[in-house]
Amino acid sequence: MQAVLRQAVSMAQAPANHCKVVLASAVAKSLLAEVTADLKRFDRKPQLHGFLANEDPAARKYADWTAKTCRENGFDFTLREVDREQLEETLQHANTDDAVDGMIVYYPVFDTRRDTTLQWTVSMYKDVEGLTPQLISNMYQNVRFLDPPTNKFKSILPCTPLAMLKILEYLQIYNTILDYGQRLYGRRITVINRSEVVGRPLAALLANDGADVYSVDITGVQHFSRGSGLKKTMHEVREMEGWGLKEALAHSDVVISGVPGDNFKVPTEWIRDGAVCINFSSEKNFHPEVKEKASIYVPAIGKVTIVMLMRNLLRIAKHRPMSRPSSPTGFRPEQPAATTNDPMA
Repeated sequence: MQAVLRQAVSMAQAPANHCKVVLASAVAKSLLAEVTADLKRFDRKPQLHGFLANEDPAARKYADWTAKTCRENGFDFTLREVDREQLEETLQHANTDDAVDGMIVYYPVFDTRRDTTLQWTVSMYKDVEGLTPQLISNMYQNVRFLDPPTNKFKSILPCTPLAMLKILEYLQIYNTILDYGQRLYGRRITVINRSEVVGRPLAALLANDGADVYSVDITGVQHFSRGSGLKKTMHEVREMEGWGLKEALAHSDVVISGVPGDNFKVPTEWIRDGAVCINFSSEKNFHPEVKEKASIYVPAIGKVTIVMLMRNLLRIAKHRPMSRPSSPTGFRPEQPAATTNDPMA
């Protein structure tokens, strides 16, 4: 047991000048192979509809990238360009359209709280992004299935946080000797971003897997953990009074940053020698000199995120017969926690 705990707590730290740069394409390759193999056992092409209602070049680029990747790998994709004032009604119609398996909205649309309303409009049974209220609630409470006790219909996790878990698994940050829910035990991870779409969900998922997570934004630092005892099933959050980014980085062996814009850079001198550094911003959040401190550096994760989107779409399409929504938004009453809580399933 002592050997197991030592493995869980320790990280092999390569010399600073031996930093390994890991590209998202390398991580995505095996994950994509799993998705395409699963798709071959499916009797039709899953149908994904994307909804674009803004002039954001980044959203357009993401939509084009989604279309290209889906079509190259056996999925059908339709981009629907909609006036933003008509988008909510368009989404409601798509919820009840049997020709549509999955839906993705390219945000921001209004860049206000109205975007949250749009997220709530999408049926959770067609939500490939995992942003509808029931799916978000399940994620935070570590509920992995929508149909207990049969546990056949797995809940959908947000694509970018899920991609990050897969990258950490690929990098062997997860300790597979330990039980599910404990496999990040002993890991201390800083996440620089606390958005409701990526940063906060990611911190919760990592904590539910046993990590000590320092969630950082402009307001300060929050500590996400499973709380006392390895048998707890969901995370707890507490404010780290007096802490800033410097203190969080000083304690962290994994640093994950996703700050929008090109004005923010993680101070290299604050990063621990041998840390694993991962960037999920569209801009580079790390200086080039990070490779002089880090043992592993992942400069982008987009290709893994797209694979997770297709994985979510296939999962939704496979369960369509058993998941017909009773209302246009498909809400169900909140379910009790499932007995299986494998976040990597």
